[in-house]
Amino acid sequence: MTITGTGFTGATAVRFGATAASGCTVNSDTRITAVAPAGTGAVQVTVTTPGGTSAQFVVYGYATVPAPTLTSVSPTSGPVAGGNTVTLTGSGLTNATAVRFGGTAATSFTVVSDIHITAVAPAGTGTVQITVATRGGAGDGISYAYAALPVASGVSPDQGPTSGGNTVALTGTGFTGATAVLFGATAALSFTVVSATQITAVAPPGSAGPASVNVTAPAGISAAGPSYFYVNAPVLSGVSPSSGPLAGGNTATLTGSHLIEATAVRFGATSAASFTAVSDTRLTAQAPPGSAGSTRITVTTAGGTSNPIPYGYLVAPTLSAVSPTQGSLAGGDSATLTGTNLTQTTAVLFGAVRAAFTVVSDTHIVATAPSGTAGPVGVSVVTPGGTSPAVAYARVAPPTI
Repeated sequence: MTITGTGFTGATAVRFGATAASGCTVNSDTRITAVAPAGTGAVQVTVTTPGGTSAQFVVYGYATVPAPTLTSVSPTSGPVAGGNTVTLTGSGLTNATAVRFGGTAATSFTVVSDIHITAVAPAGTGTVQITVATRGGAGDGISYAYAALPVASGVSPDQGPTSGGNTVALTGTGFTGATAVLFGATAALSFTVVSATQITAVAPPGSAGPASVNVTAPAGISAAGPSYFYVNAPVLSGVSPSSGPLAGGNTATLTGSHLIEATAVRFGATSAASFTAVSDTRLTAQAPPGSAGSTRITVTTAGGTSNPIPYGYLVAPTLSAVSPTQGSLAGGDSATLTGTNLTQTTAVLFGAVRAAFTVVSDTHIVATAPSGTAGPVGVSVVTPGGTSPAVAYARVAPPTI
């Protein structure tokens, strides 16, 4: 307190009633600052100098100031490095002179009202008591825990569609009380804290490429989280050949985009016997067996399932006759083949030799017999559905005279 008057030079004592001040400083002949001792009620304040004790006095009143109380703190924990802001709730906080976390003063604090204080936590470890000091003393403390930052060390699966919506499992430490899971800067659609070391989260939509997965907990946000890769859905633009035999086993080449991460290739509901992603735009697959008719090929990646493209299962061709049944050694003779499933013929063979041909209908082909040696030869037809059994054709030497 500050005492004003005259003749204070050389003052030797300041008394509050009969009790000397805890300390005093003569600032000038007209001003003294003094620290009031403990006391009760109303007392007279006097100043003593070599010239005597002041006859005039002022009255100083001791009032009972209740100690502050704390009822809650939010959040209840924070990082060991401190720096986070906590809100204290209680009563009698108006004249707070200090906020301490254990034995360490808060980095700063602001009295919001008689029932609220915000304080910036200092660095610390373990669980400490937060106390608030006022002229009425320091009330009972409230617990606050220093915790290590969460650490996200793994995510499984580590890729998914750009549309999001798939569930992933995060592993790490310090997940208790987690308040957010972030994929890059985007919050998970939802998450569940399974334990201090595991969280399940539903990935939000994102752009193709990697996104760091981090966890926010009362202690802070994890750093350098594992990467989660957003993958574009595959797109198919073509297949060659576009049909094959009922028995399968032939190799189909699929073209499109975003194929390199393929996890499955299906012909209808049946998985390909095997497949190889040659590049992001090309994939080869071995067709499984199927039923006659058209089916749909799809490719699946972590980004989703592609658009379907048609593929036909063909019944193998058959030949029932060739007319005429013989021709010259020099070739060039026209032969009409009769059979079934001839529409998609890719080759007509006289033995192992290819012949020129024209598909007339699904049951007829006209072929030009190639040259060859005298004697019988088997004629067969090749389609994507397979190779027909052969019918006999004979090359005959010209007569000699």
